[in-house]
Amino acid sequence: MTFGARMLKTGLAVTLALYVVSWFQLSSPVIAAVAAIFAMQPSIYKSWRYLMDQLQTNTLGAVLAMLGGMIFSNEPIAVGLVCIIVIMICLQLKMGETIGITLVTVIAVMEASGQWEFALNRFALSLIGIVSAFIINLLVFPPKPHVQYTHQIRETFDHLSLLLRTAVSDEIKETVFRSEKRSLEDRINSLADKYKLMEEDQKKLKSPKFKDSRQLVVYKQMLRTLRKGYNVLDAVESHYFQAQRTPEINQDFDAHLERLIKFHEHIMLKFDDKLKPNLLEGEKFEQDNDRFLRGLLDKYEGQQEDFLRLTIVSAEMYEYGYQLERLNRLADHRSAGEVN
Repeated sequence: MTFGARMLKTGLAVTLALYVVSWFQLSSPVIAAVAAIFAMQPSIYKSWRYLMDQLQTNTLGAVLAMLGGMIFSNEPIAVGLVCIIVIMICLQLKMGETIGITLVTVIAVMEASGQWEFALNRFALSLIGIVSAFIINLLVFPPKPHVQYTHQIRETFDHLSLLLRTAVSDEIKETVFRSEKRSLEDRINSLADKYKLMEEDQKKLKSPKFKDSRQLVVYKQMLRTLRKGYNVLDAVESHYFQAQRTPEINQDFDAHLERLIKFHEHIMLKFDDKLKPNLLEGEKFEQDNDRFLRGLLDKYEGQQEDFLRLTIVSAEMYEYGYQLERLNRLADHRSAGEVN
């Protein structure tokens, strides 16, 4: 884990919450600090949604806890029973993310055994922590998912490029290949999480801009293309080296993988506004991609099992190429001013 903005903001949110508690001279500041830690979210929209949900569930939890404290005092079995009820209600309201802080509020309020002044103090501490996290997330290094996503796309592509260029040539050590492949999978999964955040933010807007909607289409295709590249690595690891191959076959696969990754590089440079739209390049690549698959079927005359294994690998390569063609069309449209 590397040091990032979210770690810094969590520390600042805790600091702000503790200062606010000190200014109002409230007791038990640790409750506000814990609430601030739980409330730090990866996007502005999620922070706002979390704040609204917490206001509802914390209020409900505090009321139930105060009633439970008045009736049952702070008996352990009563605290547990109220916690169960609150969890059930949060899940029923589809606010599962709020359960953690809400239970902290419930336990803190029931400690008061029905004394409303003490209960109100504990409830206020939780809200101070939640609001502190929201303010810090809004003002200090506000999340920029588009910038982060684009940067991570470039890094993930560089990682994929290295593995694809060395996968079939058998130049990379097996242990290194597997380690780097796992790392690549983690990067792609992280990208998928960021994409979901951006998609969620846009869906909540009443009238998202056309430009933003088109950009989301591009991001989705970028992610899909990287996944298809990863699937090629999976197929190579599972099938390629288990099949008997001629030197000519090895050369064909290696050459086509190089062709795929170079085309991917060209597309990324188009998105960086470093290359002009080139429709002929896309058409030529599409022909080369078709020719590779047909050529393998025509000239490979090995045993059936070997043929099937290599067909699986070539099919994944063909699908990767197909997704590259789609991404290239988006890049050309963008460069021509149809996306941005």
